[in-house]
Amino acid sequence: MDLVSIVCRRRHFSPRTEESYRYWIKQFIYFHEKQHPNTLGAPEVESFLNHLAAERRVSASTQTQALNALVFLYDTVLGKPLGEMTGLKRVQRRQRVPVVLAREEVKAILEHMTGVPRLMAELMYGAGLRVNECVTLRVKDIDFAMGVLNIRAAKGSKDRTTLLPERLHDPLKQQLLRVAQQHKDDLSHGAGLAPMPSALARKYPSASSSLAWQFVFPSTVLRPWDEAGRLARWHTSDSTVQRAFRAAKSLAGVHKHASVHTLRHSFATHLLASGTDIRTIQLLLGHRSLQTTMIYTHVLEVTRKVVSPFDSLDP
Repeated sequence: MDLVSIVCRRRHFSPRTEESYRYWIKQFIYFHEKQHPNTLGAPEVESFLNHLAAERRVSASTQTQALNALVFLYDTVLGKPLGEMTGLKRVQRRQRVPVVLAREEVKAILEHMTGVPRLMAELMYGAGLRVNECVTLRVKDIDFAMGVLNIRAAKGSKDRTTLLPERLHDPLKQQLLRVAQQHKDDLSHGAGLAPMPSALARKYPSASSSLAWQFVFPSTVLRPWDEAGRLARWHTSDSTVQRAFRAAKSLAGVHKHASVHTLRHSFATHLLASGTDIRTIQLLLGHRSLQTTMIYTHVLEVTRKVVSPFDSLDP
C-alpha cells in the first residue's frame, strides 16, 4: 500500500484519488481473504467487480472507480497488465437529471445560514464552485479589480477562472481582514504557515508564511505540516458548510433531496435560464466536455413553465 501511495504521488494524483485507490485495493484484497495481488489476476478482479454490481448493488460510477483503482494497481504498480476481461458485468449507467433549487429556495436557505458557512454557500452559488474549490481558495486567488476568482488545481488538476459576484466583494474583504489578523497572531506565536502544494515550499521557502498563500476559509486549529513538524493552518473542513446547509434547508422547509453541491447545479441552470451562452457556462464550471454541461438544458426543459392542458379546461 505504501508503493501505491508513492506511485500516486509521483504521478501527481490528487489526495482524494490516492485515498480512493487505496480504499478499493484494500477492499479487493479483503474480498480475496487477504491474498497478495501478485497471486491474483484478471479472473479475481472480474469476480470482485461483479460482486460489487450484483451483491453490493453499487452505482456505475462506483464500479468504474473500483475498476480504475485495480487497473492502476496491476498496470502501473505491479507491472502486470490485466488484459481484456470478457466476464466483467458492467453496471448500466443511468442518465440522471441533477436536483436544482429555485431562486426563491436558494434565498430562503441562505437566509437561515449565518457567519462563514453562509459566505461559503453564497460564494458557491454565486460562482459555481465545488465544495473543495471553495474551502481551498487562497487569498491570492481573489481578484477584486477584475471581479474574478482563480480556481487552482480543480477536478482533473485543471485551473480556471470564474466570476466573483459584486455583492460578495465587501463580505469577502471583511473575511480577508479577519484572516489577516489571525495570520498576524499566528506569526507572533511562531506559526503562520499555510500548507503548500507539490514542491513549492522548497522553491519559494517564504511563500507559506505570506498572507497571499493563506486560505480564505482557514481552520480553527493549527496542525503539524512538514517533516520538521512546523505548525500550519489548513483550510476549514468540507463538513462545516455541508452541515450548516442541511440545517438551513430543513429550517427553510425545502424538501428537495439537495446538498450544498446543488448550489453549483442551480448556478448553471439559473445562468442558462437568463440567456447565458452554454459555452460560457462550460468554461465557468470547468467542464472538459460540453456534453457534461448540456445536462442543464434538460433541467431547464423540465423546470420551464409550461401550461398543462388540464389548466386550460373549463372549470
